[in-house]
Amino acid sequence: MTEGTPANPFAAVAHADGLDLDVPDYQSRFDRDHAARTEPMWKLERAQVFYEPDVASWRAMMDGDWAGSLALAERMAGPLEDYFRSRVPVWRVRVVEFPITAYLQWELHVLAVRARAGSPCRVVPAERVAAHDPLPELVIFSPSLMYEVLYDRYGGCGGGRRITDPHVVAPCLRAVRELYAGGEDVLRFHEREIAPLPPPVVTDAMRAAVPAYAHRTEEFRV
Repeated sequence: MTEGTPANPFAAVAHADGLDLDVPDYQSRFDRDHAARTEPMWKLERAQVFYEPDVASWRAMMDGDWAGSLALAERMAGPLEDYFRSRVPVWRVRVVEFPITAYLQWELHVLAVRARAGSPCRVVPAERVAAHDPLPELVIFSPSLMYEVLYDRYGGCGGGRRITDPHVVAPCLRAVRELYAGGEDVLRFHEREIAPLPPPVVTDAMRAAVPAYAHRTEEFRV
């Protein structure tokens, strides 16, 4: 870490004062903050499994239709290009563990599509952040505003915490930027490690949770 950044700034997140929000309130506050932002937004993703029922490509993957899932992911390219052409960039750090989970195999295809459309992402190996685990899932708007995104045991969104203490947020922002600076471009990583993989294995246990996320909004979220 650079001078002025604590050895583990992420440890302060769990104890920070924040506004606890359920899913509807989190999405509403997030969308308002997102619409008003003028600085690049930074995302830190650590978990290796999420549930993404609003994304048709994810549902196709969960149904075992890998070819269809990839085709649907590629269809996102045009809308994403339009979206990022008129908005401040989103910069993402994606922590990756091996062996690659089915979810992560799918997401890295999507992140490659997003990167080509104008949303940069770099991959960081889990070993690099091991000393900081468990890492929170963060979306940082500025040195004084970020969200800790909360998830249930399956990886479905459970709301979030809106944190505005600059003594907590600013060091996290610096640390995420440093992780990004030392990461590998997602397109290079995808070509080498992800594209050659066989279709992911989706188990009955993974599918068992899907009915709990059966809504179909098809809403695009950053």
